[in-house]
Amino acid sequence: MPSPPTMLVPKRINYVAPMLASAAILLLLLSGYFELPSITTAPLPPIVPFATGAGRRVETAVDSVGSRERSAFTSLLAAFGAWDAAVGCPRMRAKIGAAANSTTASAMACITGGSAWGGANRCEEMRTRHVGVFVKGWTWIPDALDGVYTCRCGVSCVWSKAAAVVDRPDAMLFEGATPPQQRMKGLPLRVYLDLEAGRNPTGFEDIFIGYHANDDVQVTYAGKSFHSSRSYHVSIEKRNDALIYWSSSRCLPHRDKLAKDILSLVPHHSFGKCLNNVGGPDMALSMYPVCSNNENGSPHWWDHLHCAMSHYKFVLAIENTQTESYVTEKLFYALEAGSVPIYFGAPNVWDFVPPNSIIDASKFISLKELASYVKALANDPVAYAEYHAWRRCGILGNFGRTREMSLDTLPCRLCELVSKRGGRSADSL
Repeated sequence: MPSPPTMLVPKRINYVAPMLASAAILLLLLSGYFELPSITTAPLPPIVPFATGAGRRVETAVDSVGSRERSAFTSLLAAFGAWDAAVGCPRMRAKIGAAANSTTASAMACITGGSAWGGANRCEEMRTRHVGVFVKGWTWIPDALDGVYTCRCGVSCVWSKAAAVVDRPDAMLFEGATPPQQRMKGLPLRVYLDLEAGRNPTGFEDIFIGYHANDDVQVTYAGKSFHSSRSYHVSIEKRNDALIYWSSSRCLPHRDKLAKDILSLVPHHSFGKCLNNVGGPDMALSMYPVCSNNENGSPHWWDHLHCAMSHYKFVLAIENTQTESYVTEKLFYALEAGSVPIYFGAPNVWDFVPPNSIIDASKFISLKELASYVKALANDPVAYAEYHAWRRCGILGNFGRTREMSLDTLPCRLCELVSKRGGRSADSL
């Protein structure tokens, strides 16, 4: 006899165990036992890696930009304090190593002072004890250079634009004017200065001054003589609504296009005539009255250049051309103003600037990547402060040599070379 059919009774589900298991997992997640992928932006890779002795790597804040909690900071001094606590000068010096306070072999070749000047002239090579330089033709050479100098090896030097001060010069300096085509013995040596990218000697000079180490006398743009009358107020507060400062009144198509492309990706203020977005080329003093240093007469934009840019975390610095060793005031103004330059220009720029002081645009594969880095850095006060460590910790690196070969030291360096050549008594060429 067949067995009666089995009655299927629904199985009673116990919800208590799964609920307890879910609660346990949640507690574990909250406690950090399990590590889930972060939904925040991943830290950007370091731009320039550093290592010390035997390849030992020293990590600092710029190696992990974006890994810290975002902070739209405005106080520069607070950022410095945060960096001091997180990194500090000893660690930064260890990272950069002993080479940071000595000139690298590359910089030694790029910043010599000039092929004819020679930084280690022997005193016995000097042929005259006194040299007078008459600045004959000029367009922008500052008046502040006029004066009497005591140079090496006991050589005295008088540099002036006034014939009454230098009536029998040993050398005549031309800038913006062509020297005489011929020179006879007994007449002043002809000196021609050209700091533009082309470095075009006239062919009629006895001494050529340019920005390259191959020139007779080398001059860098890192001096104070270019801007002795400007406002040097430096703000301790940085803006967050506009991250980049840009100012240009010489509108070159290739430079304007590059500036427009990068500025379209980052909040910015553009002064000057090119790509202006602040309501006019003379708005800086309206925005920053503290920058005024001229109570009488109409202010000029260059009077408050440094002060205005000091309110921004970054300054866009684009050279007119990308030429070796052509590193101009566009970069050095930003460093002096306490901002971080975003630099497009000379491929060997690191031979002229302090370590970890600029954002070298050539290190990024695209403008979009560069913009992402800038915006991440703007919200990372510790990493941003590290771009100022060179100044606060005394890590000048190649910049010390760049300053030594600036326009500020040109009078003595030229006078020493003129003395070595014999001044007016030098043979005609």
